[in-house]
Amino acid sequence: MSIFKGSGVALVTPFMPNGEIDYEQLRKLTDFHVEHKTDAIIVCGTSGESATMTVEEHLECIAVVAEQANGRIPVVAGTGSNDTATAIELSTEAEKCGVDGLLMVTPYYNKCTQNGLIKHYEKVSEAVKTPIILYNVPSRTGCNILPATAVKMAKELENVVAIKEASGNISQVAELAHLADGCIDIYSGNDDQIVPLLSLGGIGVISVTANIIPDDTHDLCQKFFDGDVKGSLELQLKAIDLCKALFCEVNPIPVKKATELMGMTNGVVRLPLTEMEPENTAKLEKAMRDYGISF
Repeated sequence: MSIFKGSGVALVTPFMPNGEIDYEQLRKLTDFHVEHKTDAIIVCGTSGESATMTVEEHLECIAVVAEQANGRIPVVAGTGSNDTATAIELSTEAEKCGVDGLLMVTPYYNKCTQNGLIKHYEKVSEAVKTPIILYNVPSRTGCNILPATAVKMAKELENVVAIKEASGNISQVAELAHLADGCIDIYSGNDDQIVPLLSLGGIGVISVTANIIPDDTHDLCQKFFDGDVKGSLELQLKAIDLCKALFCEVNPIPVKKATELMGMTNGVVRLPLTEMEPENTAKLEKAMRDYGISF
């Protein structure tokens, strides 16, 4: 059984002006997504700025979201690391929080081989029972999970059940779907490619854009599942300019600014991320207004 189907939000982490995590606001964001048709919450991923969190903060965020969701919506915890031992620690502790899945990015900076990837995920898989979503985002990690490698892990590691494909390479996704023949769930990791990925057999998206248009991101997926491909495509194309604006600077700077404009967070990011450049803020504001977002 799939962890979720449809729109999973790659949740931003709200910070207070002093840079500490605003756990009260994190609870409010969790409720917001439950109320606005989001199909799953992914906490402590790239958009959640997990790379700048301490282990204690990381685990507290997971615990807070899992507690606040309280079974109303699946919660997936980002627990990947470039260090296998740390990934095991985060994963085993997150499992104790009762999360529904673990999102595990490939080891970054190390740039391990395909065999190294297999060994890495194998060790984590042995340490937990919670379903694992592989996270392939080579533009940020310098490491690409090849289709044959993903399929091998899905077939040999019992709790490797899905992959977030953020390579941006549709040909690679097609090859993955061909080799997998249904043995692994595929989620889009690119908001501008949701419909193409669904057409290749994908079952949803782990979305940055869903932070600010959760209802439409859910509807985009649901329309496709219901056979309304035209309606799904209309929503995909409507969001293209917004997607561009949300990635005109490194994620999650723009989406954090968007949530600030909408009064959902104060927009604070942690160094080395910085305040959005004024000209890019203007682009984002225009894209949001053109889409019909009020702020």
